[in-house]
Amino acid sequence: MGRFVHIVIPAYNEAAVLADVVREVQAAGEYTIIVVDDGSRDATFNTARSLDNVIALRHKLNRGKGAATKTGIVAANRLGADIIVTMDGDGQHDPSDIEALIAPIRTGECDVVLGTRPKVKGEMPFIKIIANKIGNIVTWLLYGIHVSDSQSGFRAYSHFAATIIDTKADKYEYDSKVIREINNNRLRFTEVPIKVRYTDYSMGKPQKQGFINGIKTLVRMIWGMLV
Repeated sequence: MGRFVHIVIPAYNEAAVLADVVREVQAAGEYTIIVVDDGSRDATFNTARSLDNVIALRHKLNRGKGAATKTGIVAANRLGADIIVTMDGDGQHDPSDIEALIAPIRTGECDVVLGTRPKVKGEMPFIKIIANKIGNIVTWLLYGIHVSDSQSGFRAYSHFAATIIDTKADKYEYDSKVIREINNNRLRFTEVPIKVRYTDYSMGKPQKQGFINGIKTLVRMIWGMLV
């Protein structure tokens, strides 16, 4: 069963930690791993390509997390994945949560599983708690569906969901646009608690979804509804 579960890891300038992330995933189960280097300026692609049993893809230009995720999902679909899991490449997500994410899909309970991070001071930085709540409210107002964590990138999709979800978003708003697609296509979804590991490395990367990038994401979401 495990080999039909494909793990998609979008990565941008993650050479410092990518090998450890991949090895953790490999230790968690028998999965097909697809790393999509999104035009990194460091050795991310060469690192991914050097790892055993990893499919390494590359965007020549940096297009955004959403674009890299979509590239990985298309590749997984073409390879015959039954279930696709998306997760970040900076080590923030714990691969031991993968089985909990895919279980509701395996049992036929739902089409999409959304990983939800603990929004408790001490476990999530306070500014992220506020940004997450704002993102959830905006997602609900724009797309008519309420979820606990609209910005989480740790998710699982059935083959059906992965082929029917179609967003035009290439940046961080991709995660919220998926919520819109769930609603528009009447996909069954559930939410599963996940662990999250905030490190100096993951919090210090300039391209992460910080406060300023969060504002830009909200603007793009609203603009996308108007044009």
